[in-house]
Amino acid sequence: MDRFPPAPMADLVDVPCRYDLAESTSPPLLLGELLTPSARERLDKLSIGYGTTPGDAELRTLVAKDLGVDPDQVLLTTGGVGAMFLLAFVTLEAGDHAVVTTPCFPPARAVLESLRAEVTAVPLSFDAGYRLDVEAVLAAVRPRTRLVSLASPQNPSGVRMAASDLADLVAGLARVAPDAVVLVDETYRDGAYDDDAVPASAASLGPQVVTTSSLSKAYGAPGLRVGWLTATSVSLYERLRRVKFNTLISASGVDELLAVEVLRQRSRVLGERRAVLRAALATLSSWAATQPLVALLPPDAGALCCLRLAPSVSPDLFYSSLAALDTRVARGSWFFESDRVFRVGFGHLPPDLFAEGLERVGSALALAH
Repeated sequence: MDRFPPAPMADLVDVPCRYDLAESTSPPLLLGELLTPSARERLDKLSIGYGTTPGDAELRTLVAKDLGVDPDQVLLTTGGVGAMFLLAFVTLEAGDHAVVTTPCFPPARAVLESLRAEVTAVPLSFDAGYRLDVEAVLAAVRPRTRLVSLASPQNPSGVRMAASDLADLVAGLARVAPDAVVLVDETYRDGAYDDDAVPASAASLGPQVVTTSSLSKAYGAPGLRVGWLTATSVSLYERLRRVKFNTLISASGVDELLAVEVLRQRSRVLGERRAVLRAALATLSSWAATQPLVALLPPDAGALCCLRLAPSVSPDLFYSSLAALDTRVARGSWFFESDRVFRVGFGHLPPDLFAEGLERVGSALALAH
């Protein structure tokens, strides 16, 4: 039985590409940046034994302080996708109903379907700026709905949900499906472009709400494989903790120690990446303004955004031309969207390679027109 269909997005980690504009991480952290004298001393004294199932206490405290919850409401996971799996495993049985908005991160839907849940996809619209359609989501909910999966900022567009929309959705869901849980993936939340305050997390909205995030995207540390989820419901948290114990036992103590160092240096790490993302988004916006064959949807946060091909452009010819130019963007179909839409990541490549990659996208557009 194949629980997971082929995933073209796996090319991002498995198939190298010179001008990879599909990847959506911020500039990668270097290990040497984290190895301060105190970090080296703690590594030297680190016992390579089992950690606890909830995860390192200091790391959970740092995460909790940022999100406005208690440390015992934070469960460390193997990246954000690990949190998605734990929550789906706890909330869904075969035949249960779940709702997911699309476009979305492919595993956010694939994990639900792997458990043989009945999944209703609620498509959001490029023309409407991929803004959350609360009425459409609630219309898809049933009394036996057990999970509603959202993201803010969204992947692939980088568009945030309005706080009022999320509050309305949570209130409506409590009336229609009181046993359902709302998952809010906040992986790109810290990927701001300026020094304005990052919007508050949804973690404290109530016992129905579970959030997840990680160090992978905004912090540029996907190799640490450290993420987390929050659950303010004591019973739900305990169920999630038990699933983690029975599937993973605990995480890597080395990874968790280094993750502590990332968050201790949070201001520097995010500040440097905000400057890079701000400059790269300006480069992308200026390029898009000269390209009549694409439309850019401005993102709110994260090293990613969506563009849409003009009707006169052949998607098949566009993507094949890109491949011939050793250039890659993320097809819309990866995210359950039309291939006329594609995601561009603008934080992964150095500025010179990014600019050259955009020029190659322009060449592919001309060839496909």
